[in-house]
Amino acid sequence: MLTDAQALTLARWLSPGYPVGAFAYSHGLERMIADGRVRDRASLEGWLRDVLEHGAGWNDALLLAAAHREADPAGIDATARALAASAERLAETTRQGAAFARTESRVSDVSDTARAHPVAIGHAAARHGLPLRPVIALYLQSFMANLVSAAQRLMGLGQTEGQRLQAALAPLCADLAERAEGATLDDLSSTTFLGDIAAMRHETQQPRIFAT
Repeated sequence: MLTDAQALTLARWLSPGYPVGAFAYSHGLERMIADGRVRDRASLEGWLRDVLEHGAGWNDALLLAAAHREADPAGIDATARALAASAERLAETTRQGAAFARTESRVSDVSDTARAHPVAIGHAAARHGLPLRPVIALYLQSFMANLVSAAQRLMGLGQTEGQRLQAALAPLCADLAERAEGATLDDLSSTTFLGDIAAMRHETQQPRIFAT
């Protein structure tokens, strides 16, 4: 169980206001919408479910969990970088991770190393004594919510529909957190090939409003 102080720390780290620049990244979604493959709430939900369960969401959960258990997550960070399927995916995780580490070091007065985002979160959570499962669940919720927000800027998806979509995906985030808590890096896997290709194609997309 989270204490009040722990819950507030996680809420701060994973809120849109924490300065990691999450608003600038669409994880290839901008390309998917431009291609017409994601065009409404139903297709967006399907895409998000796949990314969470079979793509970066699942892998990030495993990387976060591994970093939470490891005193020196340098090897885990190297694995996270190697798993990035494109230049934009690598930039997305390393830039956010570096921004998180920089801010956390200044707020908590600790020295920290720039790492991939889920590795940075997991390592900091362990340092603060935060229990693993809710950290994973809230990390996935934040990741998914940011993509819903990106979709609202790219297509006709209203705020209420966006909240309904987040509510529909919340049980999946909780389920993945439970599974990842007992898993290891041997369970890393990604089969969201279309999303990876979209991220690669986004590198030359014009016009665009997102960095990835």
